[in-house]
Amino acid sequence: MEPAPRPRLLRDASLSAVLAGLVAVVVSYSGPLVIVLAAASAGHLDTAQTSSWVWAISIGSGLTCIGLSLRTRIPVITAWSTPGAALLVTSLGAYSYAEAIGAFLITGAVITLIGLTGVFGWLMRQVPAAVVSAMLAGILFSFGTHVFTSLGTAPVIAGSVLLAYLVAKRLLPRYAVLIALAVGVVASAATSRLHVHVGTMELARPVLTTPEFSVASLVGIAVPLTLATLASQNAPGMAVLTASGYRPEDRLLIGTTGLVSTALAPFGSHAINLAAITAAICTGPESHPDPRRRYVAGVSCGAFYLLIGAFGSTLVAFFAGLPKELVAAIAGVALFGALAGGITGAVKEEKDREAALITFLATASGVTLFGIGSAFWGLVFGVAAHLVLSGRWRRRTAEA
Repeated sequence: MEPAPRPRLLRDASLSAVLAGLVAVVVSYSGPLVIVLAAASAGHLDTAQTSSWVWAISIGSGLTCIGLSLRTRIPVITAWSTPGAALLVTSLGAYSYAEAIGAFLITGAVITLIGLTGVFGWLMRQVPAAVVSAMLAGILFSFGTHVFTSLGTAPVIAGSVLLAYLVAKRLLPRYAVLIALAVGVVASAATSRLHVHVGTMELARPVLTTPEFSVASLVGIAVPLTLATLASQNAPGMAVLTASGYRPEDRLLIGTTGLVSTALAPFGSHAINLAAITAAICTGPESHPDPRRRYVAGVSCGAFYLLIGAFGSTLVAFFAGLPKELVAAIAGVALFGALAGGITGAVKEEKDREAALITFLATASGVTLFGIGSAFWGLVFGVAAHLVLSGRWRRRTAEA
């Protein structure tokens, strides 16, 4: 009698994909979470409410990462809305916590509606491939340069990470990021820059808050939060998957993240959406040479989200103790492949190069207009340039 075949997930699992998920989580909790904590402080939230917020966005991200990655067999990486949290830093204090929860509910419902109708996906499909690739390159550009700017403040840590990555890339390419991470941790400890600690391990206790609705919170929180989440998170998130060669189901992805956001809003979740930067870590060749097996990185990422979310802010202190130069260097080398792919796609077609260049420069500039980040404006300017240089308007002018 032949032994039963192993489940597909176990057959496809690899150390490099699991590590990619871990690196994505480390980057999330070492950077974007700080903005959430700043918003909680600005809104005068107590410890229980803040812990519940961290729990909600972590559990929401974990469930959607695992569920969507298994459902689609592509590495779907989700996270909380970083630009949305940045907006809340300046606005949350003007409303009661219950009003903010009401605004979060409305935001989730609107995003769900936009996602399920397919409007968002249709708009994204109208964007030229070169512009999408250029936006991806622009998003990742600063992370690539951070590897080298970190040499100025922590030369031993950043230099060790870069050297270890290059040597391992030559000898053991599938484990290059893992080896770079291990060497970076050792270098951090050797230079007394490693200050990780974990206090008493306690399970998070979610706090259910009854929402209140007001016109003021709708205008002041829900509207800008919806726009920022769609334009600055979901748009580049879809672009990362597309640029990596996948065909994401926009209705499923945007609709599901919107539904989960709505369900967890009473516990503090402001918005769950597609990730871009951390997604690029899991969708590139460093995750796995075979694109069909990279979905394991999404499952891994989700599992680590659930683990950390279960303990709320207890494990957050661990990530806060990692040197910022170590996080920057690891994120940078992990994104080298995705950045190279974005640049290649941007310049592949000569007729689209100028539009792609404009997209890249606008995105990499980091400009924020009307509360919306540079990734969205890179798309806008890139598409506009494409229409002027290659669209119907140009053809009609030539014919005249």
